[in-house]
Amino acid sequence: MAGFINYIKESFGELKNNVTWPTWAEAQSLTILVAVFSIIFSLAIWGVDTVFSKVITFYFQWING
Repeated sequence: MAGFINYIKESFGELKNNVTWPTWAEAQSLTILVAVFSIIFSLAIWGVDTVFSKVITFYFQWING
């Protein structure tokens, strides 16, 4: 158990002293960037899904006559 507590203490020390944290402005701009790319990616997936759905529906209608 002492090893686990030591690990937690060292982890917090590492985060406090050695990690370079972004500024508030950088964090806001990166959050907006992630949100925009997430929306674009989801729209792209939706578009591909819609196209494939229509192609598959057309194919099965064509097969069944």
